Amino acid sequence: MELKFNHKISAIDKDLWQSLCPTDCPFISYDFLYALEESGSVSAETGWQPVHLEIIEHGSTIAILPLYLKNHSFGEYVFDWVWADAYHRHGINYYPKLVTASPFSPIEGPRLLTLRPIAPIIEFIAHNMEAICDQVGANSWHNLFINSVEKGAMTETPLMVRKGCQYHWLNNDYACFADFLSSFNSRKRKNLKKERQKIIAQDIQHVRLSGHEISDELLDQFYEFYQLTYLKRGRDAYLNKEFFYLLRELIPDNLLLVVAEKNAQPVAAALSLKSSSTLYGRYWGCLAEFDSLHFETCYYQGIEHCIEHGISRFNSGAQGEHKIQRGFQPVPTWSAHWLKEQGLNTPIQRFINEETKQVSHEINRLRDFLPFKH
Repeated sequence: MELKFNHKISAIDKDLWQSLCPTDCPFISYDFLYALEESGSVSAETGWQPVHLEIIEHGSTIAILPLYLKNHSFGEYVFDWVWADAYHRHGINYYPKLVTASPFSPIEGPRLLTLRPIAPIIEFIAHNMEAICDQVGANSWHNLFINSVEKGAMTETPLMVRKGCQYHWLNNDYACFADFLSSFNSRKRKNLKKERQKIIAQDIQHVRLSGHEISDELLDQFYEFYQLTYLKRGRDAYLNKEFFYLLRELIPDNLLLVVAEKNAQPVAAALSLKSSSTLYGRYWGCLAEFDSLHFETCYYQGIEHCIEHGISRFNSGAQGEHKIQRGFQPVPTWSAHWLKEQGLNTPIQRFINEETKQVSHEINRLRDFLPFKH
């Protein structure tokens, strides 16, 4: 097998990429990653230099590994700042590093695009990772939000597998939102109903729009809300407006925009992406604070959409224990890491082992706080 680096996704044929992609999850699709690069949200200037890797056998591409050369750890949602600090204290360069991920997207899914059994290809890549890193000047390789199949394959290599936690809503064949609420215990059901009633009392209405229904004016308004979310934290948004325009152009069927209106004017919005089986809550912003508005716009409207359209899972993104009492269940996530500096592998592996115990304990603890009757 041979290896070929591509410094932009457009250097790879779109049909080839999609033919090897084993999922309809939009976050690893050609169009989503192309929109990131074409808009400039992902580039060498933003610290995400594409170096997508083709694995070639007998002149034909049999696999593609989305790959980025990074000089920071922003936009990953698998936090390795402690590792970078340990390297710094030992006088060793942690960056640049290679990252296999969907940038700015804590979304689980396949990372190696191939129609072949993945274990031999992953073993080949791992065996050659030091030479790969040397070729691009990297010091490590990080695979973020891998699926369980890749996790199993990577466990059989020198990569260190790390456990995390997210919160997902699971559709138990609910007939309607009231049916979903009937699965709650009395106190939690009453609390959720109060939150929804507050939206009505504040005279706020919600509309849900597909990508084809999103006007330029509404998209601009959404982006203003989205930027405000970051400005409140004292920094700029990761993604620029052109990226969202490209999403609407390239994958409109994968978009769901929930708009909150008061006096016929938008006051908040949440943009989600979707596959055939999963809704992915991703981008949110508001013009002003209203009681329980975030819960309704980002969670309850999405749950209703999933129930109405038979979507089995709602991935609401990273972090947020407050989701537990609203019916989102803690689920494990996985990443896998290879570090060139062997001298620090042992303490980092101890860190991962201890972290794994803590995450497993936390998942079990949080399940006790789920709002369901049984």
